[in-house]
Amino acid sequence: EVQLQASGGGLVQAGGSLRLSCTASGFSLDDYAIGWFRQAPGKEREAISCFSSSDGYTYVVDSVKGRFTISSDNAKNTVYLQMNSLKPEDTAVYYCHATPCSGSACYCLPHLHGANWGQGTLVTVSS
Repeated sequence: EVQLQASGGGLVQAGGSLRLSCTASGFSLDDYAIGWFRQAPGKEREAISCFSSSDGYTYVVDSVKGRFTISSDNAKNTVYLQMNSLKPEDTAVYYCHATPCSGSACYCLPHLHGANWGQGTLVTVSS
């Protein structure tokens, strides 16, 4: 069973940093792509970043490029989202999601694997 535990959210001032963690159980990060998504109040959930440790595939949305970095520690079965230079518009609930790799293809496809979400962690950035 795929289980994801997201943590690390909190209240931070604009310009500050937070590191989110997504700890996986029930599967190996070598076999899945892990994505970070966020949902702000009144808005749709959006993709922030995706990472596959099997081939190093990395995606980062333009709005956070240069500020957010995704990485993994496979020994801990954990994917991190390092968030620097935070802005009030980064305020949201952040979720991680796991998509199983299909052959050599390892991408974040939450619409195909709707059950593989973590519980979310709230990030609040004050101005």
